[in-house]
Amino acid sequence: MIPLPLARIAEITSGALSGMADPRAVVRGPVVIDSRAVEPGSLFVAFRGARVDGHDYAAQAIRAGAVAVLATRPVDVPSVIVPDAAAALAELAAAQVASLPKVTVIGVTGSAGKTTTKDLLAKLTARVGPTIAPVGSFNNELGHPLTVLRADLDTRFMVLELAARNIGHIKELTRIAPPQIGVVLNVGTAHLGVFGGKEAIAKAKGELVESLPRTGVAVLNADDPLVRAMASRTDARVTYFGRAESASIRAENVSVDARGRASFTLRTPSGAAPVSLKLYGAHAVENALAAAAAGYELGLPVATIAAELSEATPRSRWRMEVTDRADGVTVLNDAYNANPDSMRAAFEAFEVLGRGRRRFAVIAALRELGEDGPALNAELGRLAGGSGLAGLIVAGPDAGPVLEGARAAAAEAQAAAQASLDAQAAANAAAGLPPASGPHASGPSASGPQVPGPHASGPYASGGPPGPAGPPPPGPHQGAPQGWQAPDGGSAPQEWHGAGAGQGGPQLAWQGNEAAAQQGWQGPEAGGAPQGWHAPAAGGPPSGGQAGAGAAYPAQAMRIVHVPDAEAAAAELGGWLRPGDAVLVKGPRAMGLERTAELLLGGAAQ
Repeated sequence: MIPLPLARIAEITSGALSGMADPRAVVRGPVVIDSRAVEPGSLFVAFRGARVDGHDYAAQAIRAGAVAVLATRPVDVPSVIVPDAAAALAELAAAQVASLPKVTVIGVTGSAGKTTTKDLLAKLTARVGPTIAPVGSFNNELGHPLTVLRADLDTRFMVLELAARNIGHIKELTRIAPPQIGVVLNVGTAHLGVFGGKEAIAKAKGELVESLPRTGVAVLNADDPLVRAMASRTDARVTYFGRAESASIRAENVSVDARGRASFTLRTPSGAAPVSLKLYGAHAVENALAAAAAGYELGLPVATIAAELSEATPRSRWRMEVTDRADGVTVLNDAYNANPDSMRAAFEAFEVLGRGRRRFAVIAALRELGEDGPALNAELGRLAGGSGLAGLIVAGPDAGPVLEGARAAAAEAQAAAQASLDAQAAANAAAGLPPASGPHASGPSASGPQVPGPHASGPYASGGPPGPAGPPPPGPHQGAPQGWQAPDGGSAPQEWHGAGAGQGGPQLAWQGNEAAAQQGWQGPEAGGAPQGWHAPAAGGPPSGGQAGAGAAYPAQAMRIVHVPDAEAAAAELGGWLRPGDAVLVKGPRAMGLERTAELLLGGAAQ
């Protein structure tokens, strides 16, 4: 922050000095809204929240070294009293930007990818001069001015992330820090219910390019029609990025390695250079291109841009973080936030990362989707249910449409896999080929590796998730298929529902409420059996085969479970995992699923 005396801060914010405040006392920064972040020379801004009132911490802030408190009511410490703390913070930030005429402000917006693009672009601008960028996703009416107020007289670039929850929000953020370059990534379905449609979202995102001066540059995604159309809404020069031939900054020869990291040739009007990203997911290519386009407009050579992009690692937490545990379990933590578009991108990346391994996912119902919410959440469920997972955990409220979609898609996937198995068996028989050796010899699995041997170590020896307390021990029980037992080793549930003759295999829901069947299971409803479990058809081995007849083991089913929260998800999944498995954790910010990932990785929930 540029040092300012309290008298000047009061003038900028239309505030009044109070609490024996010395008008000559100088605030040198930082400006903070958390009393725990106070440093000597700080200005503490007191906000009244739903659960905590910052005014109650005014004295603590002064003791920690704050020069004064920006408050909306009198406090017994040096302070500047203002009518509206958020408005005062915005005015203070705008005054700071106005006093830094040599600073180039770059704004980044879009429905997805803002934070990653901002981090990549800040890495590029740092090659040219001192750069200020938000920590994480400080992109709203509070985070935006707080970021701006970190600038000082040495700052050359501000790379700012602009979010909108309604029409007019981005326009106000651009008033605080007028951008010279505006980057628009995409128009997706985030906050669809708040805006009412993608056209309204495009209108809000386009406020960034409308704010650009005639001497500025609008950097637009050539592959998104709604973004491309924003060219008509600005007087600034327009440059396009993307994969289309019409994009001046584009990716060619894109490939993805076994860990889901993309490589491509970065093509620009002045040449090309190879890029090998350390970021996960093919969707990172678009973010890298957007950053490259803005960097190119700043005059960076293409070779320098490519080198910086290739060296970049994730800077902001809980966005496509990949961690390998000591036992070989890989956790993909993309839990910062979620919308339909980012969910699809995450599952695509996870399919590559987890190829050839048992894969599990923890997700939650998406929010702020309006009247389209149930349909879009059902679509999310179908995405997860048809993705070849061994198990799916849906956490939190409003999970019904997700669960229904997942079960339907999983049933279709399993039926298709079983039909393929049956067709292969029939073809082998017609060709006079001998049956596979041993009872229930291994066969293809819809959701995991092949299952060897006659129910070795239980029906899910290597092709599907074990029960919460481990695989059930073998032993016939009345009403259950031969070789199955309840999780506690006692009597089997009263009623087993199979898939019917000829299909067999574990299906989607285990019905029955007997106490012995419930022990050791965590279901979606208190006192209920685990929703989401079907046993093989009663009375015989899977697929209707006879023991010793060499029938192929049936296609495996996905286990689908609902839990109340992030901690329960980690506890449930912990009982399923075995060395070498892969896990995706992805959900809306409000669910806090980063705690699930932290617990799986041996950390404490925060």
